[in-house]
Amino acid sequence: MEGETSWFSHPFDNMARGTTEYDAFSELSDEGNREANAVSVDLILPDDLLERILAYLPVASIFRARSVCKRWHEILSSRRFLWNFSNVLSQKPWYFMFTSSNDPTGYAYDPILRKWYGIELPCIETSNWLIVSSCGLVCFMDNESRTELYVCNPITKTCRKLQEPPGLRFSDYSAPAVSVNRKSHGYTISIVKSKQVAGNFFQWDVSIHIYDSETMMWVTSLTEVLTGWRGGDESVICDGVLYFLIYSTGGGSPDNRHGLITYNLSACSTHGLLIRSIIPVPCSLTCGRLMNLKERLVMVGGIGKQDRPDIIKGIGIWLLKGKEWQEIARMPHKFFQGFGEFDDVFASSGTDDLIYIQSYGSPALLVFDMNLRHWRWSQKCPVTKRFPLQLFTGFCFEPRLEMSP
Repeated sequence: MEGETSWFSHPFDNMARGTTEYDAFSELSDEGNREANAVSVDLILPDDLLERILAYLPVASIFRARSVCKRWHEILSSRRFLWNFSNVLSQKPWYFMFTSSNDPTGYAYDPILRKWYGIELPCIETSNWLIVSSCGLVCFMDNESRTELYVCNPITKTCRKLQEPPGLRFSDYSAPAVSVNRKSHGYTISIVKSKQVAGNFFQWDVSIHIYDSETMMWVTSLTEVLTGWRGGDESVICDGVLYFLIYSTGGGSPDNRHGLITYNLSACSTHGLLIRSIIPVPCSLTCGRLMNLKERLVMVGGIGKQDRPDIIKGIGIWLLKGKEWQEIARMPHKFFQGFGEFDDVFASSGTDDLIYIQSYGSPALLVFDMNLRHWRWSQKCPVTKRFPLQLFTGFCFEPRLEMSP
């Protein structure tokens, strides 16, 4: 199938084979000896220069290049190379797509080479797990039992199981978020728990739990009862601030179905802090997806009709500046028609300058570039539907080799 490449069969040029052709050496060899023209890179390049050259290989080629010889394996596995590799080229975020089956195997899309790679995720068992990512690390949480919580690098397959925060399995809704420090490689995980107050549908107990990878401990940062609002499963950390969507439990205007809560992770807990920080969403939304793009909060939302706010009429992208939303773009109608104009909810995630938007009903993947303000379809994903009610979902992550949980 066009665009499909297996994880360990990515084509790479002569450089990755360890030999190359040099016309300048032809005068030193016998005219009939063609093999003498092939000069081993190992004989003419010092380690530091060879390392620089190999750093320009595509991510998928690194794994095959490690099997060329012992020297290449040592260079490509060294900590210095892994760090330089992630900084030599501008690594665009990949998008991993899989189906609602119990098989965690799926396909990852490289937007630079516009290719799909078949890979298998560690840890995750089904597609209904909550998944968030930051700087090459991905956090998986079981959305049903809420007893399984992992952090992994999907490229290197390194994985670590974390202890769950107290009381997580008894919550009705949970919204995880992760933030990685690019210098220290330490990471922070937050989980916003929401549990209905017994006997009162309009009151919800909302708590924020913070995990620090250095101390390997959970801290309950804040607990507050919200009236008329509840938390959900959508949150993100940007520049030390936690953002999460809250949802109306009824009694208010139909146009006021969502709100945004902000919480400074370094602040001391104060009663009533959450409800005072609420920021209205820019319009009536059928759903909202939050993401961190270069420490800026971006929201992709389904725009509801004026008379029927639960019916989608378009998809918009907004950037939060202070407490005001700036509209960045709206999906052109020609893309909206092909995307699935009858789906009021959809999957969307992004990082760096790319935003991915995917319909749950098909493997179609739309990419929006924040810098160029440009929309385009990805190459067709090889994943196929196996049964009528099967859904498609996915998430984006940075393909980094040096990050480890």
